[in-house]
Amino acid sequence: MKVQKQQKETSQSLVYRFTKSVQRSGVLTEARKRRFRERIKSDNLQKRAALIRVEKKKKFEKLKKLGKI
Repeated sequence: MKVQKQQKETSQSLVYRFTKSVQRSGVLTEARKRRFRERIKSDNLQKRAALIRVEKKKKFEKLKKLGKI
């Protein structure tokens, strides 16, 4: 974004014009969307995570039956 100071313009109004032009362009909203976007996991990673969850659940149930939790 390039904004130049106009004749007889205060620095505050220059900053105001700059921020308004950035808001209108949508650069910040796009950057925030990209920053907080979650990547889609591949099928293999999803399956691996599911297997780990199942194993942890079995281990927890076994310890619960033994009275250790």
